Amino acid sequence: MKKYFRIGLAIVVVGIMTIGIAYGDTILLIYRSINAFKEENLAHSFQTMYEIQPSTKISKGEKVSKFEYDLVPLIDTFNFQGKDLSTEAFLKETKTSGLLVVANNKIAYEKYYLGSDENTRFSSNSVCKSFVSALVGIAIDEGYIESVNDSVAKYIKEFRNTEMEKITIKDCLQMSSGIDFDEATDMSKISMTNMFGISKMKSIVKFGLAHEPGTYRAYSSINTDILGEIVSNATGYSLSDYMQEKIWSQIGVEKDAYWTLSNNKELANGGLHISLRDYARFGKLYMNHGIFEGKQIIPESWIKDSIATNAPHLKAPHDGKPYSELGYGYQWWIPEGDQNEFMAIGVFGQWIYINPNKNVIIVKTSAHSGFEEDDNEKKTLELFRAITNDVSNQ
Repeated sequence: MKKYFRIGLAIVVVGIMTIGIAYGDTILLIYRSINAFKEENLAHSFQTMYEIQPSTKISKGEKVSKFEYDLVPLIDTFNFQGKDLSTEAFLKETKTSGLLVVANNKIAYEKYYLGSDENTRFSSNSVCKSFVSALVGIAIDEGYIESVNDSVAKYIKEFRNTEMEKITIKDCLQMSSGIDFDEATDMSKISMTNMFGISKMKSIVKFGLAHEPGTYRAYSSINTDILGEIVSNATGYSLSDYMQEKIWSQIGVEKDAYWTLSNNKELANGGLHISLRDYARFGKLYMNHGIFEGKQIIPESWIKDSIATNAPHLKAPHDGKPYSELGYGYQWWIPEGDQNEFMAIGVFGQWIYINPNKNVIIVKTSAHSGFEEDDNEKKTLELFRAITNDVSNQ
């Protein structure tokens, strides 16, 4: 019996050694990534994630478009559901790492926290999705992609001759693909297998459909992974190269950006790392109908469609879940109201808030593990609205 046990143990040891040799770098990366998301490490990790994980640089252009300053004090309090809340306390509670307010194309307020400064590249998390949406719009404008109504299978061979053929690009843009995928439980699994070299598209096709595409909105990051795959397959560019050529070198950004990689491909659902002011420049591009200094960078019609909630399932359902009281466009969140506001939002409290009516952009980066608790997303929106009203009245 002991002989067989020793033989069995030897086989296990050899197996572990083989895995260690074959996947040593991957296992180390997984360990570093898990460690990065520990509560005590979040703030530092979200400022250095592109150094922790494999990444590629997105180079800025030769010309920098500088912001002028017209600084004003930040409001002391804001009202939420009939109660006045301390702005300073809320920023601290939500582990704010950076806050930037741009009003009438001038910086009205700028402050950095948790060891960051104007040179820090903050993790976008799902704010990245709005950038991918812009790349889809540009690829359509340039003729690489025919239409948002195309089947995703037209551009992704793994989806052909499967029920995924029913899904259109528009369905993915609107988080309405109907794929039977649970963001909370399935995302980590698919991310892990991808790190070990298994194609995300091959993994995604196995989930099948839970709903008829285009009828039901369920937030799922794999929708953006599909969009990123489509852009790359259709254009022949990597996402970072396409973004560098079509956006980043064109809009006067101050800093190079970085895009983290998974299995040697850009993490479309949340891998960008960008400075605070450059997030604002991207927001400004959208507020200016896609135009930078007279040049159309993103089609104006694309931006208009991106912030439309023109189907019942895209409007706010009011079911009490975080962000569910927001509508959804082409990878942008749309609040209710008459201000024409729209927002890019990332997990742990990353925001680009855009109010075209009052010409205000607010960027907030955070390292807040409790971002979904205690109505924090609603409070943040009300803080932005209060700041907007204040600076627009200065």
